[in-house]
Amino acid sequence: MIYFSGQGCGVCKVLQPKIKQAFDKYYPLIKQYYFDIEEYKEFAISHNVFSMPTVLVFLDGKEFIRKSRNMSVDGIVNDLKRPYSLLME
Repeated sequence: MIYFSGQGCGVCKVLQPKIKQAFDKYYPLIKQYYFDIEEYKEFAISHNVFSMPTVLVFLDGKEFIRKSRNMSVDGIVNDLKRPYSLLME
């Protein structure tokens, strides 16, 4: 899981700990990475990330989920339940 945020993004600051807590609880086998889009501009562009916050989740080496701006932590958790159980458990 890659979480892109930025210093000037209030939503990012509120959402980041909630995303981390959800992944720690429900998806401990998925590695978590956090990047400041302003500091890692080239990396963000290479993943076609142009807004904050953006969450990318990769399963089996492929992008499975891409959520930007308005997102629900519960929605991400629910979207991952079945594929995670099939691939990781």
